Amino acid sequence: MQSWLKWLGVLTTLVMLVVLIGGALVTKTDSGLGCGNEWPLCHGQIIPEDITMETFIELSHRAASGAAGLLVLSLSIGSWRVIGHKRETKFLALLSFFFLMAQALIGAAAVLWGQNDFVLALHFGISLISFASVLLLTLLIFEVDKRFDASNIVIDKRMKWHTIGVTLYSYMVVYTGALVRHTEASMVCGSWPLCGNNSFLPSNMYQWIQMGHRAAAGLIFIWIAYITYIAVKHYKQQRVLYWGWLIAFSLVLLQVIAGAFIIWTNLNLYVALAHALFISCLFGLLCYFILLISRSNINGQ
Repeated sequence: MQSWLKWLGVLTTLVMLVVLIGGALVTKTDSGLGCGNEWPLCHGQIIPEDITMETFIELSHRAASGAAGLLVLSLSIGSWRVIGHKRETKFLALLSFFFLMAQALIGAAAVLWGQNDFVLALHFGISLISFASVLLLTLLIFEVDKRFDASNIVIDKRMKWHTIGVTLYSYMVVYTGALVRHTEASMVCGSWPLCGNNSFLPSNMYQWIQMGHRAAAGLIFIWIAYITYIAVKHYKQQRVLYWGWLIAFSLVLLQVIAGAFIIWTNLNLYVALAHALFISCLFGLLCYFILLISRSNINGQ
């Protein structure tokens, strides 16, 4: 495998992760209009003379997104030409570039015309799909599936459907988390895990959004813990699944802890960004499990 393609895959994956975290940073710091209602210009200029912190954050995010677009396009073309014989390559190349462009257009539309919180929440989820596609492309370039002998992995139906189900559900959890950010509902509940409003049930829409996300996150934690138990008990001989699910459980545990610390630290920026980082890595790993399922020999159970 050409070394240049490996380096390009690693660089593109890292830049896509920066775009994801940068988007969360823009939201957390209210920098979405750091360049006013203008795109691609910023206050009528390519680089404005008066740069505030919000303007710097927004400009940096735009620059990272632009760089990501060029890198994803290059990686898609390069992987198509070099490893196009692998059945997933062309699909992942198209998927990564399509969703990256969709993410950029939604971001631009939000700046120019404004959008409601529910559409803006989808912005992070769309970026996540593009990131996962780039990550899987990079793993294919490094032939990770061959290193773990994925063609000989046997995954029973129970594990297969749990994996598919929790991956789809994790995307819904991501959407609820993004909705919490975009509706500014992060601190509407003063305690954790309960809302702390002297009532068992939330008392307004924002508390319902916050508690709905907590409930969704709690369920995915329990679900991944159960799948990890299955992997540890029945898949010790298949180390990619054994260690993969242990890593997935560690990531979802860190995600829950970071979510609690967001409340306990009164929305500390670094904790909030770590929260976004953990879910991005977890979703990428879950998508890799889906790739393994597509490569595996499913038994008849």
